[in-house]
Amino acid sequence: MLPSSRRFVCIGLVALLWGLLLPAAVLARDPSPRLILDTGKPFQAFIEDLLAAIRKHKMGLVCRANAQAGAASRGVRIAGNQVFMLYRPDFAIRTLAADVEAGFEAPLRIYVVEKADGTARVSYIKPSDVFAGYHNPQLDAMARELDAIFAAIVHDAAQ
Repeated sequence: MLPSSRRFVCIGLVALLWGLLLPAAVLARDPSPRLILDTGKPFQAFIEDLLAAIRKHKMGLVCRANAQAGAASRGVRIAGNQVFMLYRPDFAIRTLAADVEAGFEAPLRIYVVEKADGTARVSYIKPSDVFAGYHNPQLDAMARELDAIFAAIVHDAAQ
């Protein structure tokens, strides 16, 4: 057994190494498997077309977070930055029936930012990636349906 002072030094070194290495490992990984598309379309035009595509594909707009408007309310001007949270009651019912814990994932998000040239960049995580960790065939089947809907929404809005 190590004397208490040596034990303290060893524990301290392990903690120091853990503190130095863990943040590097966390920062090195990709934050998410997002699909990213530079639309080439002006930001505001894309936003309007995205809203129309959401309606066309019968998804519910649960929430819309507008960082640009929030910053403006504080007298700060930033480039366009909005998050659209989408879901639908029938998908919510299926999600909860398959795995109540998967309800945490709803609503699903589409993120739109304004690039320096004024055009929109859109990104989202495929629903099949969002629900993959639950290892549930019912969720997997539903997520594939949502993959097609999200792809169609983004495609239509970008046209």
